[in-house]
Amino acid sequence: MPITWFIRHHADLSIHELYALLALRTQVFVVEQNCPYLDVDGQDLLGATCHLLAWQGDVLVAYLRLLDPAKQGGDVVIGRVAVAPEARGMGLGHALMERALRACAERWPGLPIYLSAQAHLQGYYGRYGFAPVGEVYLEDAIPHIGMRRRSTQSPQT
Repeated sequence: MPITWFIRHHADLSIHELYALLALRTQVFVVEQNCPYLDVDGQDLLGATCHLLAWQGDVLVAYLRLLDPAKQGGDVVIGRVAVAPEARGMGLGHALMERALRACAERWPGLPIYLSAQAHLQGYYGRYGFAPVGEVYLEDAIPHIGMRRRSTQSPQT
């Protein structure tokens, strides 16, 4: 079954889409990674924040959010990057990142992009022009590192 992609401003999310994205994030970040934390952090519905969703039929199989740079100190912030366990190994992570970078370039041209990566994924995000900033730190007992890409211009794939 083909993958259908949507990018939605938070005000345009349907109740079904919002429920599905929160369920996927909980499945991956809270249950699978065994990190009890409050995923609903108050940023999903701010300013120009957008949500990138990949559907296979009526199942959300991949997701990330793009936080409004006006609310993030000038950087577009990519976060909550998740691929459903049953959809892994299909290249969705790469497709998700490529689409996210294109969306950033269209919506916020010229702005830097920041993400907080699990430390072991530095090479993965490095493929897309992200470089480490700062030191490795623990977030929910998982090593993370901040990574930044200079601008939202044309994705490097």
